[in-house]
Amino acid sequence: MLENNKCEACRIGAPKVTDEEKKTFLKELPDWNILDDGVEKLIKDFKFSSYMEAVDFTKKVAEMADEEDHHPKIILEWGKVTVYWWSHKIEGLHKNDFICAAKTDSLA
Repeated sequence: MLENNKCEACRIGAPKVTDEEKKTFLKELPDWNILDDGVEKLIKDFKFSSYMEAVDFTKKVAEMADEEDHHPKIILEWGKVTVYWWSHKIEGLHKNDFICAAKTDSLA
């Protein structure tokens, strides 16, 4: 399971995940999608019944990201949080992104 893994240090030139790895990892990540806006990113919307629930979730994701030393883009709205994971150093998707997406799901 992805969420049981720890992020590894990602360096410039680290290998991006292969298409086959993406398919395998996405099977563990319901409702996550790959957005390609020139750089592939994992994206998912999380719905909440109030603004404060969304804020609390955002804080949990931020704390986990800091522990993993891997930081997402997070958009906070009333009742909704959108999380994007990708690896800046390689301008694409690394296994770390899938690990953090799984950990994000466990916080929801």
